[in-house]
Amino acid sequence: MSASSANQSEFYQRASRQLQQTLRSGRLPDLDESEQLARELDIYRLALQLQQQELDQLEQKLTEFASHEREQLEALRTNARILEASQSIAKVGGVEMHVPTRSLYWTAETYRIHDTTPEEFTPSLDEGFSMYLPGSRERIAQAMRHAIETGEVFDIEVEKYTFKGRKIDLRTTCTAHYENGTLVRLTGIYQDITERKQAERRYQHHNHILEILLTKIPLDEVLRSIVCDVEELVPGAICSILLTDESGTHLTHGAAPHLPEFYVKAINGASIGPATGSCGTAAFLGERVIVEDIDTHPYWRDYRELAAQAGLRACWSQPIFSAQGKVLGTFAIYHREPSSPQVEDLRLIESEARLSALAIEQSHVETRLQLAASVFTHAREGIFITDLLGNIIEVNQIFSDITGYTREEVIGKNPRLLKSGLHGQEFYASLWHDLEQKGYWHGELWNRHKNGKLYATMMTISAVQDGLGHTQSYVNLFTDITPIKEHQRQLEYIAHYDALTGLPNRVLLADRLKQAISHSHRQNAALAVLYIDLDGFKAINDQYGHDTGDQLLVNIAHRLKATLREGDTIARIGGDEFVVVMTGLEGPKTHELVLERLLHEAATPLMLNEQLLQVSASIGATLYPQDAADADQLLRHADQAMYIAKQAGKNGYHLFDVAKDMAVKTQRESLEHIRSALDKREFVLFYQPKVNMRSGEIIGVEALVRWQHPQQGLIPPIKFLPVIEDHPLSIELGDWVIDEALSQIERWQALGLQMPVSVNVGALQLQRSDFAARLAEQLLAHPQVPPAFLELEIVETSALKDIAEVADLMRACCALGVHFAVDDFGTGYSSLTYLKRLPADLLKIDQTFVRDMLDDPDDLAIVKGVIGLANAFHRRVIAEGVETIAHGELLIPLGCELAQGYGIARPMPASDLPRWAAQWQPDPAWRKFTG
Repeated sequence: MSASSANQSEFYQRASRQLQQTLRSGRLPDLDESEQLARELDIYRLALQLQQQELDQLEQKLTEFASHEREQLEALRTNARILEASQSIAKVGGVEMHVPTRSLYWTAETYRIHDTTPEEFTPSLDEGFSMYLPGSRERIAQAMRHAIETGEVFDIEVEKYTFKGRKIDLRTTCTAHYENGTLVRLTGIYQDITERKQAERRYQHHNHILEILLTKIPLDEVLRSIVCDVEELVPGAICSILLTDESGTHLTHGAAPHLPEFYVKAINGASIGPATGSCGTAAFLGERVIVEDIDTHPYWRDYRELAAQAGLRACWSQPIFSAQGKVLGTFAIYHREPSSPQVEDLRLIESEARLSALAIEQSHVETRLQLAASVFTHAREGIFITDLLGNIIEVNQIFSDITGYTREEVIGKNPRLLKSGLHGQEFYASLWHDLEQKGYWHGELWNRHKNGKLYATMMTISAVQDGLGHTQSYVNLFTDITPIKEHQRQLEYIAHYDALTGLPNRVLLADRLKQAISHSHRQNAALAVLYIDLDGFKAINDQYGHDTGDQLLVNIAHRLKATLREGDTIARIGGDEFVVVMTGLEGPKTHELVLERLLHEAATPLMLNEQLLQVSASIGATLYPQDAADADQLLRHADQAMYIAKQAGKNGYHLFDVAKDMAVKTQRESLEHIRSALDKREFVLFYQPKVNMRSGEIIGVEALVRWQHPQQGLIPPIKFLPVIEDHPLSIELGDWVIDEALSQIERWQALGLQMPVSVNVGALQLQRSDFAARLAEQLLAHPQVPPAFLELEIVETSALKDIAEVADLMRACCALGVHFAVDDFGTGYSSLTYLKRLPADLLKIDQTFVRDMLDDPDDLAIVKGVIGLANAFHRRVIAEGVETIAHGELLIPLGCELAQGYGIARPMPASDLPRWAAQWQPDPAWRKFTG
C-alpha cells in the first residue's frame, strides 16, 4: 500500500468512527445498497474535511516556524552589529591564529585599527611581524613562540606601523585553546592604546622637563631636550625654539638640532615684524601663526627660497610668553609636506610653549624660590614639596584642584592625610628604599580626596640635594589618572563580563576554569563543571517578548549564583546557557546536592510583568580529575552530558561518563574493520595519469588506494587512512600497495604498455628500520619490473623524526633503482629542509595552490616560488590539481610542463588505463607552446 493510500485509509476510518459516534449507536444498522452508497459518500466527505483540517494546521505550523526563523536571523544580525559597534567604541579588535596552519583571522575592528580592509590585506604571521618596530617585533615574536610552545597566554604592549604608515601603540593579549590536549588556536585582541600611550609619553616628557628645570642644567640643553622630546612624540616633525633678543626686535637661535645648519644660521637674528615667516610674524602679532603651505603663503615671501633649500613646506609657530605676558620667543613645528594641524597638535605647541617659557624664565631668575614659583605657575601637574621630616612646605594650585585641600589646610601637615588605605606597609617601604638608594621614585599611587573619594595618580618623587649631595627636601609631581583607570576598568569589564546578567562571560570563564584545574591539580582536590541549559525559555521568549525573556534570564542568573558557594564561578556563555565551575569538592556527593538546588531554583515559578513564568533546567556535569581533560574538553563533555539530560526528559541532570569510552570503542571498531578489509583483500588501486602537457607524453601514473566495501561501495581514502596514520596497520597497507603496484606494472607490460607507477609512502612506513630491505624483497619478487618504474612519494607534511636517518634510508632505496618525489610540496613546515637533505627527484606542487592560482595572486606566487626552487635545486616539478585548460596555459610558460589532475584524467581502475592511454591527446592550447 502506498503512503497516499495509507493516509486516505486513515482519514476514512476516522470519519467512519466520527459518523458512528454522531449517530450514537454501537454499530451502524444494516442498510440497503442505495443507503449504503449514500452513507459511504457521507463518510468520504467527512474524511476530506478531516484531511483539509489537518492540512490547515500543518500550514499554520509552517508559517509560525518560518516567522520564528526570521526572528532568530534578525537577532543574530543585531548581536553582530552590537558586537562590531562595541569593538569600534572600545577600539578593541579580535585576532585568532589557527596554530597547525599558522593562518590568521582578523575582525573588522582589527582591520580598521591597521588602516586596511580584508580586500587589501590577508593577515599573515610573517608579514605581520614586519610591521612591528624592531624592539616590539622581537617581543611579540618571543611571546608568540612561547604561547605556541607552551600554551601560556601573554598580555604585552607593542608599537607598530599601520598600512598608511601611521605609528600606533597596541595592547595585545591571547588565550590558548586545546583540542584533545593539542594547542589548536590562539585567540586574542588588538587594543589601540595610542591615545593613552601618547598621553603617558607627554606626561613623562613634562615630568622630565620639570625635573631638569629644578637642576642647574644650562638653558640651551633644556631647550634642546624639549625639542628632541617633541620630535619623538610627533614622528616627522622638526622643531625649533627661537628667543627674542634684549631689544625685543630680533629672534635668535635657541634650539633646532635637526634643521639644516645653513638654515639655522640664515634665520639667526631675523627681524620680528609682519610677513617675516611664521616665527617672526607670531612674535610680532603675539598670537599663533599657522602656515600650512610655505610655497603659497605671503608671510614667507622673503624666506620661500631658503625654506625650499631646506626641504620645509609647512610651519606652525606659537609665541612663548612670560608670566607677565611678554614675548620671550617662539616654539615652531616644521613639516616637509604641506600640513594642517589637528586639535591635539595645537594643544601640543601651546603646552610646549609654556614649558619653554618655564625654561627661559628659569634662566632669568636668581634664586631657586623664583624657579619654584615659575614651575608652580605653569605646570599642569600637581606639585607639593616636603622637608626631610615629610612635612608639606609648599603646594601649587593644581595640587588643591586634585586633592580638594587648600594650601592653608596642608602646610605643615604630613602627606599621610591623603592616604587611601589601599597600599600596605611593603609598598611604602619600597617607595622609601628607592628614594634613599636612587634619589627618586615613580609609579601609581591611590590617594583619598578631601570629600572621601579615592583617586589614582601617576606620581614622581625626587630628592632635592645641595651642592654637597645632601638631601634638603622632596619634590612630588603627580597627575590625576582616575579617568584613565576607569576607562581601563570599563574595557576590562566589557571584555570579561556578560552585559545582560553581569556574570562572567566565556573569556573569563576559560581563564577561571584553567586556574581551577591548576589549583585542583596542586591541591589534589576535585572540581565539577556544570553545563546548564534552560528548558522552555524559548517559548517564553517567543510568547512574551525579548524584554521579558531578558528579565527572566537576569532573575534566574541571580538565583543560580546565590545557590553557589563563595569561591564557585557561574558564567553565561550565550542565550539561555550557563556554566558553573565548583572547586574544592569535599566528597563524592557534594556536587549532587548543588545540582539538586540548582534544578530547584531554576524550576521555581517567577512573577514578571503580571505573568507567572516557569522554566526548568537540564544540567550536564563532569568531574575533574576523574575526567582528566583540558578546560575546553571539560566544557564539551559537560555539554554532551547536558544534551543527554535533555533527551532524558529535561528538568534533570546527567553525569558525563560515556563519551570517552565511546570514542575509544569507535576507534577500535574502525581499526578492526580496516584489518578485516585488508585480510579480505577489499582494497583496490585506482590510477591517475601524469603527463607532459606540452609534448603529450604520459610519464606515469599515481596509485591511489580505495576501499571496495561490500555494503558501502567505494570508500575514498580520506575516510580510513587518517584512522591508521599512526598505527602499524598503515605499514601493512603500504606494503600491499607497493606489491600491488609492481604486480600491475607486470600486467600492463604483458599488454605491451610500459607505465611507471608512483606510490605514496607514509612516515611510519618509511622510517621502519627494514624498509629498504623489504623494498628489495618486493622488487626481487617482480624481476620483470625495472626498479626505475617505481617512484615513492613522501608527503611533505609527514612528521619525519630523523631527517638524516631518513635521507640515508632513501639513498639506500635509490641504490636499488627506485626514485623519490616530495608530495604536497609547500604545505608543510620544513620544505627547504626536505628539499636540501632528501634525495628526491621530483617536487609535486600541492593541488590547493594550483587549483586557485587562476584567481588568487598569493597561490600563484607560491606556485612560481616552488617552480623556482625546483629549478634552483635541479629538481623536476609536477603540478597536481590541474582541472582546466587555463591551468596548463599558465603553468607551461612558468616552466612546469608536467601535470596531473581532473583536467587530464580522473583516477581510474587499472583496466581502463590502456584504452585511455591510446586515446589521450593534449589540448591544442597546450601544444602551441611547443618549441
